[in-house]
Amino acid sequence: MGYVRRCPPGWPTINPMLTLSHQIAHLFLIALPIACAAWTVTHEEVFREPREFCKRKSQDCKPLIGRKFFYLFTCEYCFSHYVTAFFLILTRFQLLYPGWRGYILAEFALVWVANVYMSFFNRLRLDIKHENVEIAVDQTKVQPQEPAAESKVLRVK
Repeated sequence: MGYVRRCPPGWPTINPMLTLSHQIAHLFLIALPIACAAWTVTHEEVFREPREFCKRKSQDCKPLIGRKFFYLFTCEYCFSHYVTAFFLILTRFQLLYPGWRGYILAEFALVWVANVYMSFFNRLRLDIKHENVEIAVDQTKVQPQEPAAESKVLRVK
């Protein structure tokens, strides 16, 4: 009789106050798709055309609010805030405190962890590109030193 439904029908009920270790695990796990979505939209080739459109609009749009709106799709840090808000609505994850204070802490903690993930990924990509450039330079140095391969054709009679 005293039961009050707090979520829409069909939504799973979640204990808002998990243990601290579970909250930390959720923090690091939820930040993965946030980082993935923010990185993909702001860096990958799939979204190149919309990103270039948003970049042009962020520079050419007359009203300040329009420039700032379009800029958020070109900056992974800015965009990760909105992706995080979406995931907080989706998961209803709260950090340390129940209610709105837990949501605010979760928002900033998830953004921070997601941006750490994106920084690691960016560094990894730079290291891989650097290694590929070194390999290409080494190959160009080795090729001129090799003797020209003469084609020897064996004729069978």
